[in-house]
Amino acid sequence: MPHTVGFDNDKYIELQTKRIRERIDEFGGKLYLEFGGKLFDDYHASRVLPGFKPDTKLSMLSALQDDVEIILAINANDIERSKVRGDLGITYDEDLLRLMDAFINLGFYVSSVVITQYGNQPNADLFRQRLDAMGVKSYLHYPIEGYPHDIAHIVSDEGYGKNDYVETSRPLVVVTAPGPGSGKMATCLSQLYHENKRGVKAGYAKFETFPIWNLPLDHPVNIAYEAATVDLDDVNAIDPFHLAAYGETTVNYNRDIEIFPVLKAMLEHIQGESPYQSPTDMGVNMAGFAIVDDDAVRAAAKNEIVRRYFQTAEEVRRTGVGEDQVSKLEILMKKAGVDVDVNPAHKAALDKAEETGEPAGAIELADGRVITGRTSELLCAASSVLLNAMKAQAGIPDDMYIISDEAMAPIARLRTDLLGHENPHLHPTEMLIAVSTSSLTNPMAGRALDHLAELKNCDAYFSTIITSDDEQLYRTLGINVCCEPKYESHRYYHE
Repeated sequence: MPHTVGFDNDKYIELQTKRIRERIDEFGGKLYLEFGGKLFDDYHASRVLPGFKPDTKLSMLSALQDDVEIILAINANDIERSKVRGDLGITYDEDLLRLMDAFINLGFYVSSVVITQYGNQPNADLFRQRLDAMGVKSYLHYPIEGYPHDIAHIVSDEGYGKNDYVETSRPLVVVTAPGPGSGKMATCLSQLYHENKRGVKAGYAKFETFPIWNLPLDHPVNIAYEAATVDLDDVNAIDPFHLAAYGETTVNYNRDIEIFPVLKAMLEHIQGESPYQSPTDMGVNMAGFAIVDDDAVRAAAKNEIVRRYFQTAEEVRRTGVGEDQVSKLEILMKKAGVDVDVNPAHKAALDKAEETGEPAGAIELADGRVITGRTSELLCAASSVLLNAMKAQAGIPDDMYIISDEAMAPIARLRTDLLGHENPHLHPTEMLIAVSTSSLTNPMAGRALDHLAELKNCDAYFSTIITSDDEQLYRTLGINVCCEPKYESHRYYHE
């Protein structure tokens, strides 16, 4: 299906910026904004809301840049056990430094780091020393006995009062983190307690893109959020507090609904009364108002649900863990009214494999064409599909060879003779190097490379699991890749 824009990015930035400014004014000029999800590289949002750019949230904050300062929170227990981000393969403390660099390079003011749940963890002490050596301010927040239900103790000098007070200077304080469980909300509430003790008017709000509160509970975009967080057991639900307070049906998710009575009680203790009657009230997300083509958004979200199914099924095949998540995703696919063939590239890949007896794949181009490829004497399926797609985009006949023997032979020989691989099949990275080398003497090879970037946001499916390196190369190119959860051959060890 051809790619169709369903989301007005510029309208969203305008609406979102205005809403945050309004919320700052509602609290007298100071707002602690808990920022959930990814501040940049939000590829999930860009997949389910075609037109949403991965760095949209940063663009929105850029419009408020002079009023923004950023606090990064990190859980001391995550530092202690060297918790790793699965998508990046780096620890949370390293990712925090990566985030700091990214924000500063974009012109944002990063004021400090808060180490939450601190209990003299040795690695947390070392990390704090590292921050100090870099000239980065850091503060400590401690575990609070009885959290989150003993409100009187939490909101006291023995609770939030024991935490360091974080010095801030700007109207909008964005609290973000490398990942979930970092203590963002607790950091915001601790600050409200300290600000109130100092006579400073300040408020708290939450920014979460998903679920989208003003879309129906069973809208594919909201179901896609459940699919994306199936490992966290997040479940979308009607916000009962909002329904009771206003008679209006809105969507939130279970964790915010469950914690809201506690949060409301904390705000009442801190400020005398709660400014919010529901979890939906706390949010400032305006994404639902920037959807301009609901059909396009629904189609994109349905594709995402199926992608999540394949990715999880593949992970289960690789690790043997998470079968229950696959079952949940099957239920979500039924709820959204889709099956594994929602994208034509899936069936095309399986048909090509059955026809040739070789591992095969297919990719759907932006204009709706489906291009296939299979494992051949010198190319693996992932390379074949990518090469054929480049040629199709460039208008090069399928039967025209653009990689010279002089470019391919040395790489194939290197694989088998020196690196010890069992076959000479060029993988995508090696194939692209061969095409690049061939472009020195063959203009058609250069022409194919010129069209490589046009494959971004396309969907590729394979009849067997491809290597992790090949999957990463596809994702680096912005291609969504899914594999049948089975290996090409029966082995105990796979690359």
